[in-house]
Amino acid sequence: MANEECFNVLFLCSGNSARSIFAEAILNQEGRGRFRAWSAGSEPKGEIHPRALELLQKTNYPTAELRSKSWDEFSGGEAPEMDFVITVCDRAAQEVCPVWPGQPMSAHWGVPDPVVVEGSAAEKQLAFVEAYRMLRNRIAVFVNLPIASLDRLSLKKRMDEIGQIGFEDPRVGAIDDERAG
Repeated sequence: MANEECFNVLFLCSGNSARSIFAEAILNQEGRGRFRAWSAGSEPKGEIHPRALELLQKTNYPTAELRSKSWDEFSGGEAPEMDFVITVCDRAAQEVCPVWPGQPMSAHWGVPDPVVVEGSAAEKQLAFVEAYRMLRNRIAVFVNLPIASLDRLSLKKRMDEIGQIGFEDPRVGAIDDERAG
């Protein structure tokens, strides 16, 4: 890894309006200074979905610096070198990604897209809460990995395993329902 004191993580999604935005906000707060997260999309919507923004604000995550942006911002010479690149949607995982500076560890943590959910306002809100919870659970495991003591192959295996964690994995513990709203 490029920097053992603070790891740079890029979360990718096609639209960069909800899931990758959730992951960026959660990791920047929960990473306890060991991680710096960004998010981007292959075809960014140009704005954060209002339900995603509302949920992050309601759960006390800083949102002032969040914005929907293209992954091209992270492939040039001026971009920070990433230690990890994590796709959070199946579409972005199947696309040909830019070449990232350095040799970041990659993983796929597919999360259902809450933006496309049809139904009542309550059903749509539940989809956002479930995506948030899934990412929060996965990030809780990620930030507790003994990264410095794992070889690259073992770390890759752990990263892939994290991508299989569901909404209420016993390794993580219960999510504070009041915080998630």
